[in-house]
Amino acid sequence: MRSESEVPFSDNPFKIPVADRVRRLPPYLFGKINKLKYQKRVAGIDVIDLGMGNPTDPPDPIIQEKLSDALKDPKNHRYSVSNGIGNLRREVAKRYWKRYGARLNPDDEIIACLGSKEGFSHMCLGLMGPGDTAIVPSPTFPIHMYSVMLAAGNVIALDVRDPELFLKNVAYTCEHLYPTPKIVVVNFPHNPSSTVVEQDFFVELVRLAKKYHFMVISDFAYADICYDGYTAPSFLATPGALDVGVELTSMSKSYSMAGWRIGFCAGNHEMIRALATIKGYYDYGIFQAIQIAAIVAMRHCDASIESLAAEYQGRRDVLCDGLERLGWEIERPKAGMFVWAKIPEPWSEMGSIDFAMKLLEDGGVAVSPGRGFGEDGEGYLRLAIVENSQRLRQAVREIGRCTKVETAKSV
Repeated sequence: MRSESEVPFSDNPFKIPVADRVRRLPPYLFGKINKLKYQKRVAGIDVIDLGMGNPTDPPDPIIQEKLSDALKDPKNHRYSVSNGIGNLRREVAKRYWKRYGARLNPDDEIIACLGSKEGFSHMCLGLMGPGDTAIVPSPTFPIHMYSVMLAAGNVIALDVRDPELFLKNVAYTCEHLYPTPKIVVVNFPHNPSSTVVEQDFFVELVRLAKKYHFMVISDFAYADICYDGYTAPSFLATPGALDVGVELTSMSKSYSMAGWRIGFCAGNHEMIRALATIKGYYDYGIFQAIQIAAIVAMRHCDASIESLAAEYQGRRDVLCDGLERLGWEIERPKAGMFVWAKIPEPWSEMGSIDFAMKLLEDGGVAVSPGRGFGEDGEGYLRLAIVENSQRLRQAVREIGRCTKVETAKSV
């Protein structure tokens, strides 16, 4: 999954004097699974990896060809600008207007990032400090919590699987906490639970933000991976959103450009300026050839997005159909790249980490334990639908085999 250490620094035999911000990070809960997955692969054992939302599909050939052409221009091998080249930011503004009816100024309301994760992390550094508090969704995609901690902020995690209740809890927290939260983080379609919302959710969120004077950061990484006619709404399409917050998007999922590391932050110009200031010290911008290829992607690859979403929907159905035949209770996601599956009886007593280890050890199927996303994730697994349908059917067979054997022993 991620690169955090699986060994607590307090156990470090060399007593390296690491910073307090690093000591605040807990042991990495995916470490055991990643280690076993690596050992199996080194031993030549096939592992079906449903643990990480890492697309296996290549970008559209048009995107690849443009990158190849841009590589041949010597000017593109120099340092770029840290906020993204002008034509790229203008293309993002056009896309927001075309898809969501949101008007953005490409000069001061859009910035290019090294993926949405980098943009989110540095935004937290630009906005937060000791004594500041952020509300984050729970179950929690790790970067949403740990970026706040690395910025010396405090975290309040609120269950987001009932969006209406989440909003009520935000209001309650703001009424009873002093000082009030500085930031509220939202992430719809949600990772890991795949919870979705309609535009009315953001209307109420903006109202609360203005009433209680907090900022909003919307992580919109799965904007285009939607199913069954559902369309994910943009926070920035909400009246008043530009007054209170920003939204992060990515080329990783919609365009299968995960390894290219390019995304965007758009919205409130003061928040964008804070991020630009931080980035001005940290990096020299994204490789310019990648930025040029991203422009072509947004101009010419809408059909590829629709085709990719249809492919993911087919994979979702293959995995959900298979798990349901095994007796699992599954709520089919309307969006995103994951199936958030409740661990069936009698396995729930094992806990999600041990059960995930069992699936990997006995079935060669890697999944993410829900506990890795916080306490509210316990009792669930997150399964990424990044493999093709044939591999997903194979994964279901292996899951059925290694759980059925144990059931027979217990009878």
